[in-house]
Amino acid sequence: MKPRSGPEEAQRPASDIRVFASSCTLHGLGHVFGPGSLTLRRALWAMAVLLSLAAFLYQVAERVRYYGEFHHETALDERESRQLTFPAITLCNVNPLRRTRLTPNDLHWAGPSLLGLEPPEHAAFLRAVGQLPAPPGFMPSPTFDTARLYARAGHTLDDMLLDCRYRGQPCGPENFTVIFTRLGQCYTFNSGADGEELLTTPKGGAGNGLEIMLDVQQDEYLPVWKDMEETPFEVGVRVQIHSQEEPPIIDQLGFGAAPGYQTFVSCQQQQLSFLPPPWGDCSSASLDPEFEPDPPGPLARPSPVPSPPYSLMGCRLACETRYVSRKCGCRMMHMPGGAPVCSPQQYKDCANPTLDAMLRKDTCICPNPCALTRYAKELSMVRMPSRAAARYLARKYNRTEAYIAENVLVLDIFFEALNYETVEQKKAYEVSELLGDIGGQMGLFIGASLLTILEILDYLCEVFRDRVLGYFWNQRRSQKQSSSNPLQEGLGSHRSQAPHLSLGPSRSPTPPCAVTRTLSASHRTCYLVTRL
Repeated sequence: MKPRSGPEEAQRPASDIRVFASSCTLHGLGHVFGPGSLTLRRALWAMAVLLSLAAFLYQVAERVRYYGEFHHETALDERESRQLTFPAITLCNVNPLRRTRLTPNDLHWAGPSLLGLEPPEHAAFLRAVGQLPAPPGFMPSPTFDTARLYARAGHTLDDMLLDCRYRGQPCGPENFTVIFTRLGQCYTFNSGADGEELLTTPKGGAGNGLEIMLDVQQDEYLPVWKDMEETPFEVGVRVQIHSQEEPPIIDQLGFGAAPGYQTFVSCQQQQLSFLPPPWGDCSSASLDPEFEPDPPGPLARPSPVPSPPYSLMGCRLACETRYVSRKCGCRMMHMPGGAPVCSPQQYKDCANPTLDAMLRKDTCICPNPCALTRYAKELSMVRMPSRAAARYLARKYNRTEAYIAENVLVLDIFFEALNYETVEQKKAYEVSELLGDIGGQMGLFIGASLLTILEILDYLCEVFRDRVLGYFWNQRRSQKQSSSNPLQEGLGSHRSQAPHLSLGPSRSPTPPCAVTRTLSASHRTCYLVTRL
């Protein structure tokens, strides 16, 4: 603080702009409001202060505008870990139904939709698959459950799984969970369903993951009777590697494994983190497939059943379920919810066309989850079995060598190494950076700081006290003085009429001294006392 100069400066109130300018730490203000008249030097200083202030305000506005755009940046990093959680592995046979499990009742209900069979063709089809035709007087069942058909006639893991090992330890069908997808009945390894503990691995490389040998059972494949949209022409299994939090969409995201080959799948875990609005568009709200966005009522209660964690595939599946349920009045067997499962005829007439049209239009808008785990894959294959191994496997499983070559495959899934990638969205401009930029621009252009702002606020308080509150105080003081003027005039006239006693010619009269005593609340008496 600069000291005040001169008695004139000391007599000015604190609300005077020149007093404030002489003591303020804002650069250049003392040269603008200094003592004296307007000069060229003062005008140049005023112009410099105004230009600096304008540049400072422009920079502040730009920084605030940039912060309001909520930019983000993506950081990629690779981290080490002592052990990694093994992913969920879902596999499906590309053939949805076994030919030997079909009955005349199944063909009556599901033949037209699944195989394109008309009723007169049922007998010829049954003879082609080695089944007896329907007996005379056959009566189909009054109702039909599509999910039960796939559960009964689909490929079972007990028949397909020839060998299973995880990190060298034996495993079996009990380590897999049954799940329905659009390909039919499928099986998931390490699903974590029903609170099961997730498997981990402390090493990377082949032999430290899941290794399974499967029999695809080509002799159970349905014959291609007609060219249908859902008719499979390939042989093998479809596999999807995914996290336990998201449902498998194996018909869209699965890769194939063919018989006669050993497929090596090297995985690397990727952990992705996205920002919520307004910096990003991620969401963590779980979706119920039966939820409709109605306005909440005053008696609305939360659902007692906890919803699954939000995932991108789960959001899409819930959206597809709501769409198909509204259009067809039923749901497909792989869809969650409490709606009834569509019949085979509803599959053909409504469910399949509706879902395909929805996928082409991309009607569902699902934001990314705020935390996502996915797995990058590298595939390589070698032919198997060798001639020597074919003889051994044929004896072991009581099959021919040709059957082993055409039906058996090996799938080996493992981590490449015990490291994982992190892809993280971060705020490109934090509040601390905004304050730092404002402080830097403030110091560069006007030489101010946070204490300078406090000085300006203190000066405004002084101005308010002296100019605003002082005005009201002066008004009250003038009103009090005007009310006391009649009393003072009465006292003056009484003094002028009072006699003075003189005891001699040589003595001059002594000035009277007036003493006022209050005798009551309404009367006052003035006594004149003269000193003799």
